[in-house]
Amino acid sequence: MGRRELMNLGKKILNFSIGMLILLLVWQIIKIIGDYPEALLPSPVNVAHTIIEMIVDGTLLVHLQVSLGRFAAGYLLAIIPAVILGMLLGRMPRIWQIVDPIIQVLRPVSPIAWSPFIVLWFGIGNMPAIVIIFIAAFFPVLLTTVAGVKKVDKNYLKIAENMEMNRLELMVKIIFPAAFPSIVSGLHLALGSAWIFLVAGEMVGAQSGLGFLIVDARNTLNLSGVLAGIIFIGLLGFILDRLISLFERWVGSHWGISS
Repeated sequence: MGRRELMNLGKKILNFSIGMLILLLVWQIIKIIGDYPEALLPSPVNVAHTIIEMIVDGTLLVHLQVSLGRFAAGYLLAIIPAVILGMLLGRMPRIWQIVDPIIQVLRPVSPIAWSPFIVLWFGIGNMPAIVIIFIAAFFPVLLTTVAGVKKVDKNYLKIAENMEMNRLELMVKIIFPAAFPSIVSGLHLALGSAWIFLVAGEMVGAQSGLGFLIVDARNTLNLSGVLAGIIFIGLLGFILDRLISLFERWVGSHWGISS
């Protein structure tokens, strides 16, 4: 890592630290001005104490592992077929004209609206949360992939035709790199949507995970536990989004793609 990269990393860490400090300060000011008791709004210090207790007794690690496992399963099961299907449909405008209205009707429906059927079909446990995450992540990636494929420069396609590439080579060497910036946008949108619905999914028949942790803490009126769960959901969402950015740079460095 060069000097410039280290300086950029240092600036990002500093900006993140300043942002978190401002958030904590606003939180404490609201508590003081509103004169809220701990039972209604726990202070940052008490929430930090709760987080430390969860880390020490292993409770937090268990719920984090379960949530990340469910999220990884639902997210990967959604984005892989969504990218493949999107690349195919983007090259088939006539079929896409038929499929697009179906997608546009299903897409606005909240994944939670399907929860009664999901529980009936998949029971309780991991599957309801995974299915809800799948629904939340699938459509953004599919739509942005189709849009990216349709915007591929025609000159690239002519070059591929002159080189007599087969369909697989065309998809891998021309279509995917050209559409990749649009695909990455879909990955970011899908991650945000899926991570938001992770909590809701874990509230549907799950007995573990960050969503369950929040519900369980709420039921026992442990608002420090509720806020601890919320904090970790936010931090993990931030980290996952940064991981996609790292993946974007890795692909760009190997494929010569600039987004």
